[in-house]
Amino acid sequence: MPLDYYELKNMRNLHPAWRLMAAEHAPFIAGFLDLVFSDIKIRQIRESEIHMKLEDYLYTLRETDQEDRFARDTSAYLAEWSRNDRGWLRKFYLPGYDEPYYDLTPESEKALGWMRELFNKNFIGTESRLYSSIDLLKQIAHGLETDKDIRIERLEARKKKIDEEIQAVKDGNLSLLDDREVRERFIQFEKMSREILGDFRAVEQNFRNLDRKTREKITSWNGDKSSLLKALFGERDSISDSDEGRSFNAFWNFLLSSDSQEELSELLDKVCSIEQVREIEESSAYKRIHFDWMLAGERTQRTVARLSQQLRRFLDDKAYYENRRISSLLDSIESNALELRDDQPDGDFMEMEGWKPEIRMPMELPLFSPPYPEALSHIMEDVDLSGLDTEVLFNQTVVDKKKLKLRINRLLKEEAQVTLSGVLVDHPLEEGLAELIMYITIAEESPYSFIDERETDFVTWMDKNDHFRRAGIHRIVYHRKGYEQQ
Repeated sequence: MPLDYYELKNMRNLHPAWRLMAAEHAPFIAGFLDLVFSDIKIRQIRESEIHMKLEDYLYTLRETDQEDRFARDTSAYLAEWSRNDRGWLRKFYLPGYDEPYYDLTPESEKALGWMRELFNKNFIGTESRLYSSIDLLKQIAHGLETDKDIRIERLEARKKKIDEEIQAVKDGNLSLLDDREVRERFIQFEKMSREILGDFRAVEQNFRNLDRKTREKITSWNGDKSSLLKALFGERDSISDSDEGRSFNAFWNFLLSSDSQEELSELLDKVCSIEQVREIEESSAYKRIHFDWMLAGERTQRTVARLSQQLRRFLDDKAYYENRRISSLLDSIESNALELRDDQPDGDFMEMEGWKPEIRMPMELPLFSPPYPEALSHIMEDVDLSGLDTEVLFNQTVVDKKKLKLRINRLLKEEAQVTLSGVLVDHPLEEGLAELIMYITIAEESPYSFIDERETDFVTWMDKNDHFRRAGIHRIVYHRKGYEQQ
Protein backbone atom coordinates (compact mmCIF):
# COMPACT_ATOMS: atom_id res chain seq x y z
CA MET A 1 0.00 0.00 0.00
CA PRO A 2 1.61 3.31 -1.04
CA LEU A 3 1.98 5.97 1.64
CA ASP A 4 -0.03 9.01 0.70
CA TYR A 5 1.30 12.42 1.73
CA TYR A 6 -2.04 13.84 2.88
CA GLU A 7 -3.04 10.69 4.76
CA LEU A 8 0.31 10.68 6.53
CA LYS A 9 -0.07 14.35 7.39
CA ASN A 10 -3.51 13.69 8.82
CA MET A 11 -2.34 10.63 10.71
CA ARG A 12 0.53 12.53 12.30
CA ASN A 13 -2.02 14.79 13.98
CA LEU A 14 -4.67 12.19 14.83
CA HIS A 15 -3.05 8.80 15.41
CA PRO A 16 -2.17 8.26 19.12
CA ALA A 17 0.93 6.18 18.29
CA TRP A 18 2.37 8.94 16.12
CA ARG A 19 1.46 11.58 18.71
CA LEU A 20 3.28 9.56 21.37
CA MET A 21 6.47 9.33 19.33
CA ALA A 22 6.30 13.03 18.45
CA ALA A 23 5.50 14.22 21.99
CA GLU A 24 7.90 16.59 23.68
CA HIS A 25 8.45 14.21 26.60
CA ALA A 26 8.18 11.01 24.54
CA PRO A 27 11.19 9.32 26.26
CA PHE A 28 9.63 9.99 29.67
CA ILE A 29 6.15 8.78 28.65
CA ALA A 30 7.27 5.74 26.66
CA GLY A 31 9.82 4.78 29.31
CA PHE A 32 7.22 4.79 32.05
CA LEU A 33 4.56 2.95 30.02
CA ASP A 34 7.09 0.28 29.08
CA LEU A 35 8.18 0.00 32.73
CA VAL A 36 4.60 -0.67 33.84
CA PHE A 37 3.28 -2.79 30.97
CA SER A 38 6.41 -4.60 29.74
CA ASP A 39 5.33 -7.60 31.80
CA ILE A 40 3.06 -9.50 29.43
CA LYS A 41 0.87 -10.65 32.34
CA ILE A 42 -0.19 -7.09 33.22
CA ARG A 43 -3.34 -6.18 31.31
CA GLN A 44 -4.71 -3.66 33.81
CA ILE A 45 -3.45 -1.84 36.90
CA ARG A 46 -5.16 -0.02 39.78
CA GLU A 47 -5.00 3.77 39.88
CA SER A 48 -3.32 3.78 43.31
CA GLU A 49 -0.66 1.37 42.08
CA ILE A 50 0.16 3.24 38.87
CA HIS A 51 0.28 6.50 40.85
CA MET A 52 2.88 4.97 43.16
CA LYS A 53 4.96 3.66 40.24
CA LEU A 54 4.85 7.04 38.51
CA GLU A 55 5.94 8.83 41.70
CA ASP A 56 8.93 6.52 42.01
CA TYR A 57 9.76 6.99 38.34
CA LEU A 58 9.58 10.80 38.61
CA TYR A 59 11.69 10.78 41.76
CA THR A 60 14.39 8.77 39.98
CA LEU A 61 14.40 11.09 36.95
CA ARG A 62 14.56 14.24 39.07
CA GLU A 63 17.42 12.83 41.13
CA THR A 64 19.32 11.71 38.02
CA ASP A 65 18.82 14.73 35.74
CA GLN A 66 19.13 17.33 38.49
CA GLU A 67 16.52 19.30 36.57
CA ASP A 68 12.92 19.96 37.45
CA ARG A 69 11.60 19.35 33.96
CA PHE A 70 8.77 17.13 35.17
CA ALA A 71 7.17 19.45 37.71
CA ARG A 72 3.58 18.26 37.40
CA ASP A 73 2.09 15.76 39.80
CA THR A 74 1.18 12.20 38.88
CA SER A 75 -2.56 12.88 38.64
CA ALA A 76 -2.02 15.56 35.98
CA TYR A 77 0.17 13.26 33.89
CA LEU A 78 -2.24 10.32 34.06
CA ALA A 79 -5.23 12.54 33.30
CA GLU A 80 -3.49 13.94 30.22
CA TRP A 81 -2.37 10.54 28.93
CA SER A 82 -5.94 9.22 29.28
CA ARG A 83 -7.59 12.07 27.38
CA ASN A 84 -9.15 11.31 24.00
CA ASP A 85 -6.81 13.76 22.26
CA ARG A 86 -3.85 11.75 23.60
CA GLY A 87 -5.17 8.18 23.73
CA TRP A 88 -2.12 6.56 25.31
CA LEU A 89 -3.87 5.05 28.35
CA ARG A 90 -7.38 3.73 28.81
CA LYS A 91 -9.04 4.59 32.11
CA PHE A 92 -12.00 2.41 33.05
CA TYR A 93 -13.94 0.94 35.96
CA LEU A 94 -14.36 -2.77 36.57
CA PRO A 95 -17.86 -3.92 37.53
CA GLY A 96 -18.27 -3.70 41.30
CA TYR A 97 -15.21 -1.47 41.85
CA ASP A 98 -15.10 2.24 42.64
CA GLU A 99 -11.39 2.63 41.93
CA PRO A 100 -10.45 3.20 38.27
CA TYR A 101 -8.03 0.97 36.39
CA TYR A 102 -5.60 1.75 33.58
CA ASP A 103 -4.51 -0.21 30.53
CA LEU A 104 -2.47 0.48 27.42
CA THR A 105 -4.34 1.40 24.26
CA PRO A 106 -3.58 -0.70 21.15
CA GLU A 107 -2.02 2.36 19.53
CA SER A 108 0.39 2.89 22.44
CA GLU A 109 1.37 -0.76 22.33
CA LYS A 110 2.23 -0.41 18.63
CA ALA A 111 4.43 2.60 19.35
CA LEU A 112 6.19 0.83 22.25
CA GLY A 113 6.71 -2.27 20.12
CA TRP A 114 8.32 -0.20 17.38
CA MET A 115 10.59 1.54 19.93
CA ARG A 116 11.61 -1.81 21.45
CA GLU A 117 12.68 -3.00 18.01
CA LEU A 118 15.12 -0.07 17.86
CA PHE A 119 16.91 -1.44 20.94
CA ASN A 120 16.64 -5.08 19.98
CA LYS A 121 20.08 -6.57 20.53
CA ASN A 122 19.14 -10.07 19.44
CA PHE A 123 20.42 -11.34 16.15
CA ILE A 124 18.06 -11.26 13.19
CA GLY A 125 16.75 -14.76 12.66
CA THR A 126 16.32 -14.97 8.91
CA GLU A 127 16.25 -18.76 8.74
CA SER A 128 13.27 -19.31 11.05
CA ARG A 129 11.31 -16.52 9.38
CA LEU A 130 12.10 -18.01 5.96
CA TYR A 131 10.79 -21.41 7.10
CA SER A 132 7.66 -19.76 8.51
CA SER A 133 7.10 -17.92 5.22
CA ILE A 134 7.50 -21.12 3.22
CA ASP A 135 5.09 -22.97 5.54
CA LEU A 136 2.49 -20.24 5.04
CA LEU A 137 2.86 -20.45 1.26
CA LYS A 138 2.48 -24.24 1.42
CA GLN A 139 -0.70 -23.90 3.50
CA ILE A 140 -2.19 -21.52 0.93
CA ALA A 141 -1.16 -23.55 -2.13
CA HIS A 142 -2.01 -26.97 -0.69
CA GLY A 143 -5.21 -25.81 0.96
CA LEU A 144 -6.68 -24.74 -2.39
CA GLU A 145 -5.58 -27.79 -4.35
CA THR A 146 -8.60 -29.57 -5.88
CA ASP A 147 -6.76 -32.20 -7.95
CA LYS A 148 -6.95 -35.51 -6.07
CA ASP A 149 -3.97 -37.02 -7.89
CA ILE A 150 -1.72 -34.10 -6.98
CA ARG A 151 -2.84 -34.29 -3.33
CA ILE A 152 -2.23 -38.02 -3.16
CA GLU A 153 1.16 -37.58 -4.81
CA ARG A 154 2.09 -34.92 -2.27
CA LEU A 155 0.93 -37.07 0.66
CA GLU A 156 2.87 -40.03 -0.67
CA ALA A 157 6.00 -37.87 -0.88
CA ARG A 158 5.46 -36.75 2.70
CA LYS A 159 4.92 -40.34 3.80
CA LYS A 160 8.15 -41.39 2.09
CA LYS A 161 10.04 -38.61 3.81
CA ILE A 162 8.59 -39.56 7.21
CA ASP A 163 9.54 -43.20 6.63
CA GLU A 164 13.10 -42.14 5.81
CA GLU A 165 13.25 -40.07 9.00
CA ILE A 166 11.94 -43.00 11.07
CA GLN A 167 14.53 -45.29 9.55
CA ALA A 168 17.28 -42.73 10.22
CA VAL A 169 16.21 -42.55 13.87
CA LYS A 170 16.21 -46.34 14.13
CA ASP A 171 19.74 -46.34 12.70
CA GLY A 172 20.80 -43.85 15.37
CA ASN A 173 21.15 -40.83 13.04
CA LEU A 174 19.40 -38.13 15.07
CA SER A 175 19.19 -34.69 13.47
CA LEU A 176 19.25 -32.09 16.29
CA LEU A 177 19.00 -28.29 16.28
CA ASP A 178 22.16 -26.47 17.29
CA ASP A 179 22.21 -23.69 19.93
CA ARG A 180 21.78 -20.89 17.36
CA GLU A 181 18.73 -22.55 15.78
CA VAL A 182 17.06 -23.07 19.18
CA ARG A 183 17.57 -19.44 20.28
CA GLU A 184 16.45 -18.11 16.91
CA ARG A 185 13.19 -20.02 16.94
CA PHE A 186 12.38 -19.16 20.55
CA ILE A 187 13.02 -15.42 19.97
CA GLN A 188 10.62 -15.52 17.07
CA PHE A 189 8.07 -17.32 19.30
CA GLU A 190 8.47 -14.56 21.93
CA LYS A 191 7.79 -11.86 19.37
CA MET A 192 4.72 -13.61 17.96
CA SER A 193 3.33 -14.31 21.46
CA ARG A 194 3.59 -10.64 22.44
CA GLU A 195 1.96 -9.62 19.16
CA ILE A 196 -0.95 -11.98 19.82
CA LEU A 197 -1.57 -10.29 23.19
CA GLY A 198 -1.49 -6.94 21.41
CA ASP A 199 -4.01 -8.22 18.88
CA PHE A 200 -6.39 -9.00 21.74
CA ARG A 201 -6.23 -5.37 22.85
CA ALA A 202 -7.06 -4.25 19.30
CA VAL A 203 -9.99 -6.68 18.92
CA GLU A 204 -11.34 -5.68 22.35
CA GLN A 205 -11.07 -2.01 21.35
CA ASN A 206 -13.11 -2.69 18.20
CA PHE A 207 -15.88 -4.31 20.22
CA ARG A 208 -15.70 -1.48 22.77
CA ASN A 209 -16.16 1.06 19.98
CA LEU A 210 -19.17 -0.88 18.77
CA ASP A 211 -20.53 -0.93 22.34
CA ARG A 212 -20.22 2.85 22.62
CA LYS A 213 -21.81 3.35 19.20
CA THR A 214 -24.68 1.06 20.23
CA ARG A 215 -25.35 3.06 23.40
CA GLU A 216 -25.39 6.32 21.46
CA LYS A 217 -27.73 4.92 18.82
CA ILE A 218 -30.15 3.46 21.40
CA THR A 219 -30.25 6.74 23.32
CA SER A 220 -31.01 8.88 20.28
CA TRP A 221 -33.18 6.40 18.32
CA ASN A 222 -36.69 7.62 17.47
CA GLY A 223 -37.75 4.96 14.96
CA ASP A 224 -39.32 1.56 15.41
CA LYS A 225 -37.67 -1.24 17.33
CA SER A 226 -37.26 -3.65 14.41
CA SER A 227 -35.24 -1.14 12.37
CA LEU A 228 -32.95 -0.40 15.28
CA LEU A 229 -32.34 -4.08 16.04
CA LYS A 230 -31.69 -4.76 12.38
CA ALA A 231 -29.08 -1.98 12.30
CA LEU A 232 -27.43 -3.08 15.57
CA PHE A 233 -27.24 -6.76 14.69
CA GLY A 234 -26.01 -5.84 11.23
CA GLU A 235 -23.10 -3.90 12.72
CA ARG A 236 -22.29 -6.67 15.17
CA ASP A 237 -22.41 -9.28 12.40
CA SER A 238 -20.18 -7.11 10.25
CA ILE A 239 -17.45 -7.42 12.92
CA SER A 240 -18.10 -11.09 13.71
CA ASP A 241 -18.13 -12.00 10.01
CA SER A 242 -15.08 -9.93 9.12
CA ASP A 243 -11.72 -11.62 8.57
CA GLU A 244 -10.57 -10.24 11.93
CA GLY A 245 -13.65 -11.53 13.77
CA ARG A 246 -13.55 -14.99 12.20
CA SER A 247 -9.83 -15.30 12.87
CA PHE A 248 -10.41 -14.35 16.53
CA ASN A 249 -13.23 -16.91 16.88
CA ALA A 250 -11.08 -19.66 15.33
CA PHE A 251 -8.22 -18.74 17.68
CA TRP A 252 -10.56 -18.70 20.70
CA ASN A 253 -12.11 -22.06 19.82
CA PHE A 254 -8.65 -23.56 19.48
CA LEU A 255 -7.60 -22.24 22.89
CA LEU A 256 -10.75 -23.58 24.57
CA SER A 257 -10.03 -27.09 23.34
CA SER A 258 -8.71 -29.20 26.22
CA ASP A 259 -6.48 -31.16 23.82
CA SER A 260 -4.93 -27.92 22.57
CA GLN A 261 -4.33 -26.70 26.13
CA GLU A 262 -2.64 -29.92 27.16
CA GLU A 263 -0.52 -29.95 24.01
CA LEU A 264 0.54 -26.32 24.52
CA SER A 265 1.34 -26.93 28.20
CA GLU A 266 3.51 -29.93 27.38
CA LEU A 267 5.33 -28.09 24.58
CA LEU A 268 6.00 -24.98 26.67
CA ASP A 269 7.18 -27.02 29.67
CA LYS A 270 9.56 -28.95 27.48
CA VAL A 271 10.89 -25.95 25.52
CA CYS A 272 11.30 -23.66 28.55
CA SER A 273 13.34 -26.34 30.33
CA ILE A 274 15.94 -26.46 27.52
CA GLU A 275 19.23 -24.94 28.64
CA GLN A 276 19.65 -22.73 25.53
CA VAL A 277 16.16 -21.28 26.09
CA ARG A 278 16.71 -20.66 29.82
CA GLU A 279 19.69 -18.49 28.92
CA ILE A 280 17.37 -16.08 27.05
CA GLU A 281 16.22 -13.19 29.22
CA GLU A 282 12.56 -13.36 30.37
CA SER A 283 12.06 -16.75 28.71
CA SER A 284 10.37 -18.11 31.85
CA ALA A 285 7.58 -15.52 31.45
CA TYR A 286 6.39 -17.38 28.37
CA LYS A 287 6.00 -20.74 30.10
CA ARG A 288 2.31 -20.04 30.73
CA ILE A 289 1.71 -17.68 27.81
CA HIS A 290 -1.32 -19.69 26.62
CA PHE A 291 -3.11 -18.87 29.90
CA ASP A 292 -2.36 -15.17 29.36
CA TRP A 293 -3.91 -15.55 25.91
CA MET A 294 -7.00 -17.11 27.48
CA LEU A 295 -7.37 -14.35 30.08
CA ALA A 296 -7.02 -11.68 27.39
CA GLY A 297 -9.54 -13.48 25.18
CA GLU A 298 -11.95 -13.83 28.08
CA ARG A 299 -11.82 -10.07 28.66
CA THR A 300 -12.75 -9.58 25.00
CA GLN A 301 -15.66 -11.98 25.39
CA ARG A 302 -16.87 -9.95 28.40
CA THR A 303 -16.97 -6.85 26.20
CA VAL A 304 -19.19 -8.75 23.76
CA ALA A 305 -21.39 -9.87 26.67
CA ARG A 306 -21.86 -6.24 27.77
CA LEU A 307 -22.99 -5.38 24.25
CA SER A 308 -25.62 -8.12 24.41
CA GLN A 309 -26.68 -6.83 27.84
CA GLN A 310 -27.29 -3.37 26.39
CA LEU A 311 -29.55 -4.86 23.72
CA ARG A 312 -31.47 -6.86 26.31
CA ARG A 313 -32.07 -3.81 28.49
CA PHE A 314 -33.29 -1.93 25.46
CA LEU A 315 -35.78 -4.71 24.67
CA ASP A 316 -36.95 -4.82 28.30
CA ASP A 317 -37.54 -1.06 28.37
CA LYS A 318 -39.41 -1.14 25.08
CA ALA A 319 -41.58 -4.07 26.24
CA TYR A 320 -42.33 -2.21 29.49
CA TYR A 321 -43.55 0.92 27.69
CA GLU A 322 -45.57 -1.13 25.19
CA ASN A 323 -47.27 -3.00 28.04
CA ARG A 324 -48.13 0.31 29.67
CA ARG A 325 -49.66 1.44 26.36
CA ILE A 326 -51.74 -1.75 26.12
CA SER A 327 -52.95 -1.33 29.71
CA SER A 328 -53.94 2.25 28.96
CA LEU A 329 -55.96 1.12 25.91
CA LEU A 330 -57.72 -1.59 27.94
CA ASP A 331 -58.61 0.96 30.63
CA SER A 332 -60.10 3.29 28.03
CA ILE A 333 -62.15 0.42 26.55
CA GLU A 334 -63.53 -0.44 30.00
CA SER A 335 -64.38 3.22 30.66
CA ASN A 336 -66.22 3.51 27.35
CA ALA A 337 -68.07 0.26 28.02
CA LEU A 338 -69.26 1.56 31.41
CA GLU A 339 -70.50 4.77 29.82
CA LEU A 340 -72.46 2.82 27.18
CA ARG A 341 -73.88 0.06 29.40
CA ASP A 342 -77.31 1.79 29.58
CA ASP A 343 -77.34 2.52 25.87
CA GLN A 344 -77.16 -0.94 24.35
CA PRO A 345 -77.94 -1.28 20.59
CA ASP A 346 -81.02 -3.14 19.40
CA GLY A 347 -80.73 -6.57 17.76
CA ASP A 348 -77.49 -8.41 16.96
CA PHE A 349 -74.47 -6.12 17.04
CA MET A 350 -71.62 -8.67 16.72
CA GLU A 351 -71.05 -12.01 15.00
CA MET A 352 -68.45 -14.67 15.84
CA GLU A 353 -67.52 -17.34 13.27
CA GLY A 354 -65.97 -20.75 13.80
CA TRP A 355 -66.59 -20.96 17.53
CA LYS A 356 -67.34 -24.30 19.15
CA PRO A 357 -66.80 -25.78 22.58
CA GLU A 358 -63.94 -28.21 23.17
CA ILE A 359 -65.26 -31.49 24.52
CA ARG A 360 -63.03 -33.93 26.39
CA MET A 361 -64.28 -37.25 27.63
CA PRO A 362 -63.52 -38.17 31.29
CA MET A 363 -61.73 -41.41 30.23
CA GLU A 364 -59.24 -39.36 28.21
CA LEU A 365 -57.66 -38.17 31.41
CA PRO A 366 -54.71 -40.33 32.62
CA LEU A 367 -55.20 -42.40 35.76
CA PHE A 368 -53.08 -42.03 38.87
CA SER A 369 -49.94 -44.18 38.83
CA PRO A 370 -48.58 -45.03 42.30
CA PRO A 371 -44.79 -44.61 42.63
CA TYR A 372 -42.78 -47.79 42.35
CA PRO A 373 -41.04 -48.52 45.68
CA GLU A 374 -37.32 -49.20 45.46
CA ALA A 375 -36.09 -52.31 47.24
CA LEU A 376 -33.14 -51.21 49.40
CA SER A 377 -30.89 -53.66 51.15
CA HIS A 378 -29.70 -52.57 54.60
CA ILE A 379 -27.46 -55.55 55.16
CA MET A 380 -23.75 -54.70 55.01
CA GLU A 381 -21.44 -57.46 53.95
CA ASP A 382 -18.10 -57.96 55.68
CA VAL A 383 -15.25 -56.68 53.51
CA ASP A 384 -11.55 -57.37 53.93
CA LEU A 385 -9.96 -53.94 54.65
CA SER A 386 -6.44 -55.20 55.21
CA GLY A 387 -5.33 -54.05 51.72
CA LEU A 388 -7.08 -50.67 51.90
CA ASP A 389 -4.83 -47.69 51.19
CA THR A 390 -5.60 -45.15 53.92
CA GLU A 391 -3.19 -42.62 52.43
CA VAL A 392 -5.97 -41.05 50.38
CA LEU A 393 -7.78 -40.10 53.61
CA PHE A 394 -4.91 -37.76 54.49
CA ASN A 395 -4.61 -36.25 51.00
CA GLN A 396 -7.98 -34.57 51.08
CA THR A 397 -8.26 -30.93 50.11
CA VAL A 398 -8.93 -28.68 53.10
CA VAL A 399 -10.21 -25.15 52.53
CA ASP A 400 -9.87 -22.68 55.39
CA LYS A 401 -13.21 -20.88 55.50
CA LYS A 402 -11.95 -18.27 57.99
CA LYS A 403 -9.04 -17.40 55.69
CA LEU A 404 -11.41 -16.80 52.77
CA LYS A 405 -13.61 -14.55 54.91
CA LEU A 406 -10.57 -12.52 55.92
CA ARG A 407 -9.68 -12.00 52.27
CA ILE A 408 -13.20 -10.74 51.50
CA ASN A 409 -13.23 -8.56 54.62
CA ARG A 410 -9.87 -7.02 53.69
CA LEU A 411 -11.17 -5.95 50.27
CA LEU A 412 -14.44 -4.67 51.75
CA LYS A 413 -12.47 -2.24 53.90
CA GLU A 414 -11.59 -0.41 50.66
CA GLU A 415 -14.84 -0.94 48.74
CA ALA A 416 -18.48 -0.94 49.83
CA GLN A 417 -19.07 -4.11 47.88
CA VAL A 418 -16.95 -6.50 45.89
CA THR A 419 -17.69 -9.35 43.51
CA LEU A 420 -16.29 -12.85 43.77
CA SER A 421 -14.42 -12.37 40.49
CA GLY A 422 -12.91 -9.23 42.00
CA VAL A 423 -11.75 -11.19 45.04
CA LEU A 424 -10.16 -13.80 42.78
CA VAL A 425 -8.22 -11.10 40.91
CA ASP A 426 -6.21 -10.43 44.09
CA HIS A 427 -6.42 -13.95 45.48
CA PRO A 428 -6.52 -16.59 42.70
CA LEU A 429 -7.94 -20.00 43.58
CA GLU A 430 -5.34 -22.22 45.24
CA GLU A 431 -7.50 -25.26 46.02
CA GLY A 432 -9.53 -25.25 42.81
CA LEU A 433 -13.20 -26.17 42.78
CA ALA A 434 -13.40 -26.85 46.53
CA GLU A 435 -12.27 -23.29 47.29
CA LEU A 436 -14.73 -21.88 44.73
CA ILE A 437 -17.61 -23.79 46.39
CA MET A 438 -16.54 -22.44 49.78
CA TYR A 439 -16.73 -18.87 48.44
CA ILE A 440 -20.26 -19.61 47.18
CA THR A 441 -21.18 -21.10 50.57
CA ILE A 442 -19.97 -17.95 52.33
CA ALA A 443 -22.18 -15.84 50.05
CA GLU A 444 -25.24 -18.04 50.67
CA GLU A 445 -24.75 -17.89 54.45
CA SER A 446 -24.54 -14.08 54.56
CA PRO A 447 -27.91 -12.27 54.34
CA TYR A 448 -26.18 -9.22 52.87
CA SER A 449 -24.50 -11.04 49.98
CA PHE A 450 -26.27 -11.08 46.66
CA ILE A 451 -26.24 -13.62 43.82
CA ASP A 452 -27.17 -11.96 40.53
CA GLU A 453 -28.54 -14.70 38.28
CA ARG A 454 -28.77 -12.30 35.35
CA GLU A 455 -24.98 -12.00 35.13
CA THR A 456 -22.41 -14.70 34.59
CA ASP A 457 -18.78 -14.48 35.67
CA PHE A 458 -16.13 -16.90 34.48
CA VAL A 459 -13.58 -18.20 36.95
CA THR A 460 -10.30 -19.87 35.97
CA TRP A 461 -7.70 -21.80 37.93
CA MET A 462 -4.94 -24.36 37.60
CA ASP A 463 -5.49 -27.78 39.11
CA LYS A 464 -2.79 -29.89 40.77
CA ASN A 465 -1.96 -31.50 37.42
CA ASP A 466 -1.29 -28.06 35.85
CA HIS A 467 -4.47 -28.31 33.79
CA PHE A 468 -6.33 -25.10 33.10
CA ARG A 469 -9.91 -25.12 34.46
CA ARG A 470 -12.72 -22.65 33.77
CA ALA A 471 -16.19 -22.35 35.33
CA GLY A 472 -19.13 -20.02 34.71
CA ILE A 473 -21.04 -18.95 37.84
CA HIS A 474 -23.73 -16.42 38.65
CA ARG A 475 -22.29 -13.11 39.78
CA ILE A 476 -21.74 -13.05 43.56
CA VAL A 477 -21.57 -9.68 45.32
CA TYR A 478 -20.31 -9.42 48.91
CA HIS A 479 -21.48 -6.36 50.82
CA ARG A 480 -19.50 -4.64 53.55
CA LYS A 481 -22.45 -4.60 55.97
CA GLY A 482 -22.49 -8.37 56.18
CA TYR A 483 -18.87 -8.53 57.32
CA GLU A 484 -18.59 -5.56 59.66
CA GLN A 485 -20.20 -7.65 62.37
CA GLN A 486 -17.76 -10.56 61.99
